[in-house]
Amino acid sequence: MGSEGSIALAHVRQLEGDWEIHELEEHLTGVARLTERFAAKFGSRDWGALAGYWHDLGKFSPQFQSYIRRSSGYDPEAHIETGPGRVDHSTAGALYAVDRLGSRGHVLAYLIAGHHAGLPDWRKIESDSGGVLEHRLARKELLERVPLRAVSKNILERESPQTRPVGGPAGFALWVRMLFSCLRDADCLDTEAFMDPGKRAQRGGYPALDELRERFDNYMRRLASRAPDTPVNRLRREILHQCREAAQGEPGIFSLTVPTGGGKTLSSMAFALEHAKRHGLERIIYVIPYTSIIEQTADVFRSIFGEAVVEHHSNLDPDQEDAKSRLAAENWDAPVIVTTNVQFFESLFAAKTSRCRKLHNICNSVVVLDEAQLLPPEFLQPILGCMNLLARHYGVSFILSTATQPALHSRSGFGWRFKGLENVREIMRDPDELYAELERVEVELPADFQAPIEWERLAEELSHHQSVLAIVNTRSDARTLHALMPKGTYHLSALMCGQHRSDVIAEIKQRLRRGEPVRVVSTQLVEAGVDMDFPVVYRAMAGLDSIAQAAGRCNREGRLPGKGRVVVFVPPKPAPPGHLRRAEQTTVSLFAGERPGNPLGRDCFRRYFEHFYVKAPSLDKEGIEELLKPDDNLGVQFRTAANRFRLIEESGYRPVLVRYGNNDVLLGKLKKEGPERWLMRKLQRYTVNVSEYHFKALLEGGDIREICPGIHVQSSDTLYDPKVGLLLADSRLPPEQLIC
Repeated sequence: MGSEGSIALAHVRQLEGDWEIHELEEHLTGVARLTERFAAKFGSRDWGALAGYWHDLGKFSPQFQSYIRRSSGYDPEAHIETGPGRVDHSTAGALYAVDRLGSRGHVLAYLIAGHHAGLPDWRKIESDSGGVLEHRLARKELLERVPLRAVSKNILERESPQTRPVGGPAGFALWVRMLFSCLRDADCLDTEAFMDPGKRAQRGGYPALDELRERFDNYMRRLASRAPDTPVNRLRREILHQCREAAQGEPGIFSLTVPTGGGKTLSSMAFALEHAKRHGLERIIYVIPYTSIIEQTADVFRSIFGEAVVEHHSNLDPDQEDAKSRLAAENWDAPVIVTTNVQFFESLFAAKTSRCRKLHNICNSVVVLDEAQLLPPEFLQPILGCMNLLARHYGVSFILSTATQPALHSRSGFGWRFKGLENVREIMRDPDELYAELERVEVELPADFQAPIEWERLAEELSHHQSVLAIVNTRSDARTLHALMPKGTYHLSALMCGQHRSDVIAEIKQRLRRGEPVRVVSTQLVEAGVDMDFPVVYRAMAGLDSIAQAAGRCNREGRLPGKGRVVVFVPPKPAPPGHLRRAEQTTVSLFAGERPGNPLGRDCFRRYFEHFYVKAPSLDKEGIEELLKPDDNLGVQFRTAANRFRLIEESGYRPVLVRYGNNDVLLGKLKKEGPERWLMRKLQRYTVNVSEYHFKALLEGGDIREICPGIHVQSSDTLYDPKVGLLLADSRLPPEQLIC
């Protein structure tokens, strides 16, 4: 290699038997330029540039340079800090930032110290909080190892940042995470360009939003030409027109309040495309509450926009992916992203590098929150605070799209204060008139909220209907009621694997289209995004928003000569404790004293959500806002907040791979070849999550077995039923496991 021994190396790679080097100063300069460009989107280019220049100063140390050159050649994985013999090369840059900038340098110290391991906490408060920044900044020897005299002044002697943190103290933590995202993505991209130019070449190249808007307009014209001229379709056209008009408004937070069946999905996309064009925004992010319905929406968008749509969620079938879309999912560098509430909001509060990398690409986007009423109450306060910051400082326009608009405005009373969304503008000119025109159902509330109906009597009543949908609150209730129904009744719950549910839903929709009789017993998994259309729907007593969602499966297309019938009944058992029980009790208290002419009127929803949020034990149950509030040293507990911000509590559950359909071939490959990534993504469609209690019972009974370390597969032929899914005893089932 000759004189190359004196050159500081960032990375090396072997090409056709020879070694190529990535000079460290070249890497730092490349990362600085990218980070600066990314951070310019929110007015922090000076902070971004410094983070890039200083993030790998520790690689100048003799220890790292010796490590990267050791053995018989160069080690292309040497930049990774974990594992035997690895060298801590990130703390030195953090120390240098504090030496140069004082306490302001703590901002850069978080980014630099965490650019491989994730954002650290400032101080230790949890046993698993990782290496805290306060302690790492005490390791002065890590900077002393770096021969700073050998480093270019262009790298070291940069001007101090002149811009202030975005959003003040309340926005400090989000600003740091945004800067961290810029640095992490820039570091990955610059490294990838050297280490794997072929992969780098596959990124980008998507059509512009203007082209996607043309495709969308052509699609909508074709759709309109085929749609019959019914009152419902005329209203859908008017909703679409109003969305396009309102899209000319200034960026911010919007509500799209349209009854179920009014065409919100396509109309919200029309708004997003027009709004992005009007204000020069870069992408559209469609956020959906459930993985069980995301594929349906993504398929609609893919039929319009083709390869420009990137799905990012846990249930994604590898057949829907290619190398290009997998790369785009890493940093959301694509024009249309379809993702879940969990992925979107947990990323906004994340500390891990993989989750944070995409954050800067949320800037200058239109974010559609589908079924906005399903934002989790226990994290509502930090979520709304983050949305306000994104809208005010990061060029994000939000659309709260739902038939049951939650009460998210600020209010207070009796020592209780709710900090809501700021300046929300309604897209529809007259939602009340719209609701009146789209009123297609009659809702029948129970005569006595304290008088439950027995399952046997309910089953007999349902059996008198040729086509009917009954929605209950728990999986146990669904199985009990289904067992009492006539032969041929369909069953839907989360004890069926995802592929099984999809197959059954497709069969139900096909029979409905053909006008054939069909009876269905389901949990609430059909209430959002599943466009079934029944003449009669029964709904167990629940939150008013759930009742409205159930009503959206009734006379959806307005084809009945009169109104559809929605019957709310009191089940033999109340909803499980927690969220569902509070929602049910709120509805009962709302209507116990008065019976409105239309229980699904917009004023009823407003009062329902106001009461529901007041009754919630906490709108920030994990104290996320307090953890993210900077102290006098700019100390923030990033990692602890990320660990606590979990929209889905994963502890206490275990996945089981079931045998369904023709997946024996896939299970055979798993046993023979092991858990390859593509295979596990395919098998995700065949998993059912069970409680630890049931998991242990299944394992001890020989009904499941461990086929690979940590991967358990159904072994009993009778464990999975082709009609109702996994057969479990419901005794001792924890309340949260009963739902869906």
